[in-house]
Amino acid sequence: MTTIPPIIPTPSPAGLASAQPPPLLARLLRRQETVLFLCLVLVIAFFSFAVENFFSARNLGNVLGQASLALVAGIGCAIVFISGEVDISIGALLATVALPLILIMNGTGSLALGIGGALLLGLLIGSLNAFLSACAGINSLIVTLGTMFMLRGGVYLYTGQRAIPDERSLESFIMLSDGRLFGLIPYSAVIALVLLCAFAYVMRYRSFGRHIYAVGGNAEVARLAGHDVRRVKFTCFIISALLATVAGIILAARVGSAQHTAGLNFEFQVVAATVLGGVSLAGGIGSLGGMALGVLILQFLSNGLRGLGLPTEWQLIVTGMIIIAAVAFDAAKSQRSTRSLA
Repeated sequence: MTTIPPIIPTPSPAGLASAQPPPLLARLLRRQETVLFLCLVLVIAFFSFAVENFFSARNLGNVLGQASLALVAGIGCAIVFISGEVDISIGALLATVALPLILIMNGTGSLALGIGGALLLGLLIGSLNAFLSACAGINSLIVTLGTMFMLRGGVYLYTGQRAIPDERSLESFIMLSDGRLFGLIPYSAVIALVLLCAFAYVMRYRSFGRHIYAVGGNAEVARLAGHDVRRVKFTCFIISALLATVAGIILAARVGSAQHTAGLNFEFQVVAATVLGGVSLAGGIGSLGGMALGVLILQFLSNGLRGLGLPTEWQLIVTGMIIIAAVAFDAAKSQRSTRSLA
């Protein structure tokens, strides 16, 4: 008896084409970071032709120095967002932590003690936000909104709405704002880059970073998988507060005092850059690289608009339009993902 071998269908050329991976360019363009990088290049290219000396080494260094505050605080803000929570107290925290920093330095002449006092206060504020949100279960938007008002009001009361100057003028403190690496890159930008690289590595390659994405994606599923949801969220709030404290120290060095208006509306700038960078308000989605590109886009855009002589009011309008567009894009992307899963 003769056995007839099974007929194996030969894949059609169309099937082979569909099975092949998409070209490298197509894969890159699907990444949020690639699109943001191209937008950043276009913004820089446009203002380089439209504004005199925009692309000079001095102006680029100034922009990086100005962006360092939002970049440092944005790392913590993005981590909290990815975990599925919100922290909008960072602007008021900048003004608050400057008080122990300047007061201790004025009294002791020690920058290390001043920084230690600022970090300790930042840790306490972050622990309060973390306990009320992660442990007590109160909505983090409400908690950090309340913290923002309490901190800002406390600073107003303590200072009498007057700046507390730095009386010591320590060279090491001044270098935080005026010092430049190789005479070009501000030290504040170097600090921001080091922190960005360190936390980007943690978020991408360490288990804690994977836990943050899991908790932000679906807290209940993460809990069933064995993740300590409260501990992860608690730690994220601590990180956000400490990084905002670092930004507050840099800002105090820049203005040479503790000011009650320091960080006013700063939280909205950081949130705008974070959302523009692709970090989802729903949690579980986004990257620190995207957040950094969002910060740079807004900072270069603001610098270029000032160079064109556009009034501050219009700069605020443009920033608001960008925020709305970024949130709308994030919502549309989430709806598409939900329909595809259905």
